[in-house]
Amino acid sequence: MNGETRENRQAELNSSASLDLSKVAKVEIDDPETGKKRVFSGWQYGVVAAVALAASCFHLYTAAFGLFDAMTQRSVHFMFMGTLLFLCYPIKAGRPKNKIDLWDWALAVFMVVCCGNILLNFEAIAMREGRATASDIYLGVIMTLLVIEAARRSMGWPLPIVAAIALLYGIFGPYFPGMLGHRGFGIKDLAPFMYLRTDGIFGVPLGVSASFIFLFCLFGAFLTISGAGQFFIDLAVALTGRSLGGAGKAAVVASGLMGMVSGSSTGNAVTTGAFTIPLMKQAGYKPVFAGAIVACASTGGQVMPPVMGAAAFIMAQFLGISYWEIVVAAAIPATLYFVSIMAMVHFRAGRLRMKRLDASELPKASIIMKKGWRLLLPIAVLILFLAFGYSPTMSVFWSIIAIIVFSWLGDKEHRMTPKMILNALITGGLGAIEVAAACACSGIVIGVIAITGVGLAFSSFVLSLSFGILPLALFMTMIGSIILGMGVPTTAQYIITSTLAAPALAQMGVPMMSAHLFCLYFGVLADVTPPVALATYAAAGIARSNPIKTGFTALVTAAAGFVVPYMFVYNPYLLLKGDVAHIVVGTITAFIGILGLSSAVQGYLAGDLGVFQRLLLFSAPFFIIYPTLSSNIVGVAIILAVFFFPKKLGGRRHER
Repeated sequence: MNGETRENRQAELNSSASLDLSKVAKVEIDDPETGKKRVFSGWQYGVVAAVALAASCFHLYTAAFGLFDAMTQRSVHFMFMGTLLFLCYPIKAGRPKNKIDLWDWALAVFMVVCCGNILLNFEAIAMREGRATASDIYLGVIMTLLVIEAARRSMGWPLPIVAAIALLYGIFGPYFPGMLGHRGFGIKDLAPFMYLRTDGIFGVPLGVSASFIFLFCLFGAFLTISGAGQFFIDLAVALTGRSLGGAGKAAVVASGLMGMVSGSSTGNAVTTGAFTIPLMKQAGYKPVFAGAIVACASTGGQVMPPVMGAAAFIMAQFLGISYWEIVVAAAIPATLYFVSIMAMVHFRAGRLRMKRLDASELPKASIIMKKGWRLLLPIAVLILFLAFGYSPTMSVFWSIIAIIVFSWLGDKEHRMTPKMILNALITGGLGAIEVAAACACSGIVIGVIAITGVGLAFSSFVLSLSFGILPLALFMTMIGSIILGMGVPTTAQYIITSTLAAPALAQMGVPMMSAHLFCLYFGVLADVTPPVALATYAAAGIARSNPIKTGFTALVTAAAGFVVPYMFVYNPYLLLKGDVAHIVVGTITAFIGILGLSSAVQGYLAGDLGVFQRLLLFSAPFFIIYPTLSSNIVGVAIILAVFFFPKKLGGRRHER
């Protein structure tokens, strides 16, 4: 009877090709982002849906037939996004979620007026060659306040506070000491600079949002509605479920796959964690560790090509290189990070003597692939178009078309009918609001840096304080990037940190690509660094674990993320720069070093590790960071010695 039951259960899993995790554990999701937005019905939903649909159609049109000039493209984009933001996000959490307040309608109208003024009077503004009229000043003040308020509503206080401090610095520059001082700028100078120049609100960050990021949000919406989210989770469980610590590895793979097309660490943690955290807890992982793993993997999705939390597009603009070059360069470091998280899960499972998941509870990968293989084709189309030199805009446009076409190769439920396409267009338009607000608010910070020259002062400050010693400068940049990245979305994290810190590293001989990736990594790691670890707190809410304990567990679990950036700064071969032999050797030794670090953190390799063994393994990655043959040999030798001679070094091999 038991055998028959098992066969029936396996047949049920294979026929559905989907793991019903509600049968594993029931969880109530407290999504920290859900409470912000209004829930519409009736004519108000019609208005919001129409604006979102118009935004999606505008961006698809410009993707297919070419972008407008910079100010036109950006002002139309933010007119849609700003209007939607004030209609969708109430002034505070306590306001009714089923209707739009009168003042929000008014703010939406002000947003249309400010952006519409640029559209209607662009030629006259250009003819004035920067000379501002009274209306420019007034509208500039209004626009600046609208952008700060939009950012506050959508993502909380951190970024608006940074923007406000930047503006105060721009006004009260003469009162700052030393190299931070400047002549100061009045509101009549600062407001039009922010409003009418491509150095301020409508600068490069918002330009990237208008050109690329919106389309990738749309791509993600189409992919999700076509069934990709459940497919990624099912595939991850099927591929890794039977291995040691399979439930945890499934969480890592699922978060990594979702992170490839997601632009939010917190959103990624909530989406995948709702399914994988209960599975990990049921397998024997403690809630604190389960939440930490999902938070770390979701954060890693922001540095995983091809999307990289949309920061890759801005990086391409800042560095003046192709988007594909950044994707290629970021591949090995991101893989190192995820291998480390997988190793953490594996070694923790070994230390806890965990049992493997029962095969009867897992779907078969072949069945999952047979049903959902079509969902991988649009991602393949995206990568191929980028590899063959097409622009990101054109690449993602055809990838969206591919989703619609290939959806008809699968089950009826996920075929992209006109109704589903309409739903995806509306969902994609609404999904791009927060990123646009972050980019616009970041533009204020960029504008102050440009008009005051504080970027050069910051670089000089880092250079003088580090005494020209690169490791010290890297450490200072790391701390600064983490602090500046706390509570800020990925795009804004990268914009702020790279603008201030990357030039200082470049002056010390660090290649610009390495410097910018270094800043991106540590800005992103702020999401798992207490006290403001947003991804960790989101995962802790699902795991029902202590947020602070989960935060510090995630910080330790993400240890590789704090080492990998130093590796590619000193070892450019990890960014695929140089000859093949050096790239292969550098990559292999880096992987070995990361495995040693993960083993040291978890206290397990081939068996339980003693204190001396863990100290040895902790030291190994630091020998591998500097790419000389002798130091690499020492680092690898330490790890091999601990693995092959555990008893002589104070540990014991695990008896299975």
